[in-house]
Amino acid sequence: MPGDYVTIEVNGREADQAAVSLLEHEGWGHFTAMQVRGGMTRGLDLHLSRVEAAHREIYGRELSGQEVRARIRHALGDRADASVRVYGYWAGVIVTVRGPQDMPRRPHAMTAVQFQRPLARLKHVGSWGQDWFREAALAAGFDEGLLTDETGLISEGTITNVGFWRNGTVIWPDAPKLDGITMLALRRQLTAAGVRQAEEPVRVQSLGSYQGMILCNSHGWAPVGRVDDLFIPEDETFTGVITAAIDGCPWDEI
Repeated sequence: MPGDYVTIEVNGREADQAAVSLLEHEGWGHFTAMQVRGGMTRGLDLHLSRVEAAHREIYGRELSGQEVRARIRHALGDRADASVRVYGYWAGVIVTVRGPQDMPRRPHAMTAVQFQRPLARLKHVGSWGQDWFREAALAAGFDEGLLTDETGLISEGTITNVGFWRNGTVIWPDAPKLDGITMLALRRQLTAAGVRQAEEPVRVQSLGSYQGMILCNSHGWAPVGRVDDLFIPEDETFTGVITAAIDGCPWDEI
């Protein structure tokens, strides 16, 4: 009878039942991304907590962080350096392993775009809108897009968090955003070092009042030198504070 069957092929081959079950909630998946060096990564506890919490919130199911850790180890095999992504789906876990990537430390250029990720607190796979804006930013000669609302309130980059520097304080945007692992690790180290931090609204219109700006994600961090036509100063104290915080983040064995 029509409608009684479904055929799914991947690269010309019929998918097995395990692959089909992972696809039954196509856009519902969540993930975390990390850089592995020497079989270790920074903020492993933060990654595992993220995956556990997201799986519980999205699917109402438990996913053990230790299971995720074991699957990462298995996927890595004997590769010591890599870029790793862990995807959680309702029926299981997918781990991808690619070559290592590092963010160039040169000043980056961003362009402001009006877009808010749905369920911004989750690192989910249903994010084609932000990917579209990122590709548009790259095509226009920028390194990254800067997401804002209709009032100019800044939340995050398309694939990064952003932070600001003013009068000796690191400021993180108070807006719907993903709490990225590198940002969380930075915040933890800055707190331990006694560096002042605040979370407050930041708008594009007020960027000229800040003395520095950075972006960060799993690839690392870099200063932001320009947002559209506005040049952002690179404060040596600020970059020194961030460098010390990153260098102080411990590497955890996977």
